[in-house]
Amino acid sequence: MTDAPMTYARYLALDELLSCQHPQSELDDEMLFIIIHQTKELWLKQMIRELHLAQAQIRSDALVPAYKALARVSRIQAVMTLSWDVLSTMTPSDYTRFRHVLGPSSGFQSDQFRTVEFMLGLKDSAHLKFQEDRPEARAAMMKALTEPSIWDDTIIALARAGIDVPLGQLSRDWAQPHIFSPEVEAGFLQVYRDTERYWELYQLAEKLVDLDDAMATWRHKHVITVERIIGGKRGTGGTAGVSYLSSTLSKRAFPELWSLRTQL
Repeated sequence: MTDAPMTYARYLALDELLSCQHPQSELDDEMLFIIIHQTKELWLKQMIRELHLAQAQIRSDALVPAYKALARVSRIQAVMTLSWDVLSTMTPSDYTRFRHVLGPSSGFQSDQFRTVEFMLGLKDSAHLKFQEDRPEARAAMMKALTEPSIWDDTIIALARAGIDVPLGQLSRDWAQPHIFSPEVEAGFLQVYRDTERYWELYQLAEKLVDLDDAMATWRHKHVITVERIIGGKRGTGGTAGVSYLSSTLSKRAFPELWSLRTQL
C-alpha cells in the first residue's frame, strides 16, 4: 500500500502494459505487428463487455439503454478497421523478414474474436480446440457458445412484444448456429412496416445491422490487407490465407434483417 497520490502511469498500469511486447526479432515492423494485434485484443475485450451489457438490457426489455452499448461496439469496430491501414504500411518484403518467428500462431486462433462471433450468433465449436492450453479463455468461449446470442435474445424480445415467433426459436440448443427463419423475417417485417408501434424494436434491429455492417467492412479490409502483404500464400496458422478470409465475407449474424429489405 502507498499513500502517494494516484498517477497517470499507475492508474493505467503503464509499466506492465508497455512491457507486454516481446518481439522475436530486432525489426521495427515486428513491433508494429505486435502492437496492432495487442490493441485489437484490448478493443475486443471492451466489445465483449459492451455486448454482455446490451444482452442483459435486451433480456429485461430495456431496449433503449441497449442502443448505447451497441453503438459503442460499432464505433470500436470502425477503429479496428482503420488499424488495417496502419498495418498496410508494412510491405511484403518487410513482413517476410520476420514472418518465420510467428511459427503456427495466427489471428485465426483469437479466442476473443471467436467469443464476439459467438455472442453475435456465429457459432462454431471447432474453434474451441485452439484454447486447450488456456482454460479461462476456453471457458469464456464455451459460455458464449452455449448461451443465447444477442440475436436469440432479440428474437425472444420480438415474441414478448406480441409478434408470433416459432417455439423452436425461443428454446433450442443455443450452441448451434442460428438458421435463417422465414417466420422471424416475417416478424421483423411487421416491425419495419409499423415503426411507430414497434419503434424500440425497430431501432434495436437497426443497431444490430450496424454491427453486421461493421463486421463485414472489417472482414473486407482484412482480406485486402492480407492480400496486399502476402498475396495468395497460406496463412501462418495453416489456413488458406486470402481464399479463406474471402469465404467469410458473406457471413451475416442477423440474416433476416438483411433479407427483409427485399420484401419492404
